[in-house]
Amino acid sequence: MKSAHSASTKFGTLARCLLVLVALAPLVACSQASQGIASHDVVYDNIHFHVVTIDLAKANLSLHWRDPVTGTPYSSIHALKTWGAAHGKTLLFAANAGIYDAHGEPLGLYVENGKVMKPLNTAHGNPAAGNFSLLPNGVFAIDANGHASVQTTTDFAAAHASPRIATQSGPMLVIDGKLNPHFEAASDSSKWRSGVCTPTPGKAMFVVSTAPVNFHTFATLFRDKLGCRNALYLDGTLSQIYVGGDYYGAPAFMVKPYAGIFAVFVPASPS
Repeated sequence: MKSAHSASTKFGTLARCLLVLVALAPLVACSQASQGIASHDVVYDNIHFHVVTIDLAKANLSLHWRDPVTGTPYSSIHALKTWGAAHGKTLLFAANAGIYDAHGEPLGLYVENGKVMKPLNTAHGNPAAGNFSLLPNGVFAIDANGHASVQTTTDFAAAHASPRIATQSGPMLVIDGKLNPHFEAASDSSKWRSGVCTPTPGKAMFVVSTAPVNFHTFATLFRDKLGCRNALYLDGTLSQIYVGGDYYGAPAFMVKPYAGIFAVFVPASPS
């Protein structure tokens, strides 16, 4: 009887803990929303995606590649989170930036705090060599006034912009409301994928699939479900988003070092 009572007590404690967690979940979501971060799950074509919208008027979206003191790449969201904690900052959101090369450096334009660390890449490579060359590729950028944009590389170059942060990647998923013409609905090339769009100049929307998906379905999600007229592919296979203390996207064993991580930090609460 004592054993049964003990088991019952443990079950009751566990149940109460679960109820507390369920009760706290809306409070966490509300707190994030007040800090300019809204996240939710979307199901499209029987595939689950996680969507995070950043209100740039409330949240300071930053981009991080290397420790400014040591020059060492952060490489992972966990490492960036640890760095932030050591500097009195709490990480609320993080996502991988664009495609990088075999040396672990951004393959195209990379701008951090207004400093161009990698120039715009306007080369017309062989599409068989990788997704970056599946033209058009493009640039996601935020200027000093907090205005965000997703443009083709050609349009970005013509604008002569001086962004505060920027990442170049490819391919473009949606261009002026049209899907990239290279995409095929029946394609069997399915991977975990991440991308970004700007519903308005004051908002940035990051999306990651929680299961493998082909380019056509991923692009159609942005256009038809999320209402994005221009959307950019960030990366695949290794893509993750961190928000609300949880990771979404590729499983941990698939993740490789990143060359650039988007982040939203806030000052850490006094202990």
